[in-house]
Amino acid sequence: MSSTPVIDVDRLSVTYGGFQAVKQLSFQVERGEFYALLGTNGAGKTSTLEIIGGHRAATSGTVRVFGHRPSDRRAVRPRMGIMLQESGFSPDLTVKESVRLIGKLTRRTDRVERVLDIVDLMHKADTKVSQLSGGEKRRLDFATAVYGAPELIFLDEPTTGLDIQSRDGLWDAVDKLREDGSTIVLTTHYLEEAQQRADRIGIMHKGVFQREGTVSELTRTLPGAVRFALPAGAPELPLRATRGSDGMFLVETFSLQKDLSTLLHWAESHAVQLRELQAGPTRLDDVFRAIASE
Repeated sequence: MSSTPVIDVDRLSVTYGGFQAVKQLSFQVERGEFYALLGTNGAGKTSTLEIIGGHRAATSGTVRVFGHRPSDRRAVRPRMGIMLQESGFSPDLTVKESVRLIGKLTRRTDRVERVLDIVDLMHKADTKVSQLSGGEKRRLDFATAVYGAPELIFLDEPTTGLDIQSRDGLWDAVDKLREDGSTIVLTTHYLEEAQQRADRIGIMHKGVFQREGTVSELTRTLPGAVRFALPAGAPELPLRATRGSDGMFLVETFSLQKDLSTLLHWAESHAVQLRELQAGPTRLDDVFRAIASE
């Protein structure tokens, strides 16, 4: 198997007039990896993805997909599936015709029935796109992206508009594609999806990466938190804590297990009830908020 990264971005810059949307951005996505590219509003994420997908030219820097320039569509496009936020299907085509058309355009081969079965649209095969619900259109978007089981799949906000059952079905299909060796690049505003599924995450802000790494590496940059309320007259706490306007106490710590154990032992020793006790490590959305506030 080739050791060449599926995506290799080196010092990419994108400028619109006098505005620099992306600034000297560098990252790689390895074969078989699930990579989540996240960003605050106006971070430059969309511009980056447009260049990787071959839809826009870089101002400077180099981008390679499978070792080729993204503009080399004959070499790249058949190996890449893209699920956009809005696909722009012709409303007069049926579901089956839409999938077959995308297959011809991408020069991948597959059975339309197999793909529609994956996304539970077989019963809509002869229905016109204009008659589909919003969720059904999203499933059709996914079907056209995974037609032919491409080696690289971009999922741009894939679960927007889907009910829980459809979301579960989509992720089951993604898991199967990963088992077969596909590389996944996800963009989403549902941070829990990235936290649960991504091997690595890059978070963009103001045109550059502010953080990149595994979920564990990213969340370790901020302390965990213990929150609780105390009854009146409680003795002095054994840990440093701040009290909010709502009366809740907050302990921030990089030693969550140790400090939580200390707090619980103190409460038991003094017969103090820790009301509304909550404890947990930093979440990805905490990291995201910290970056957005910088």
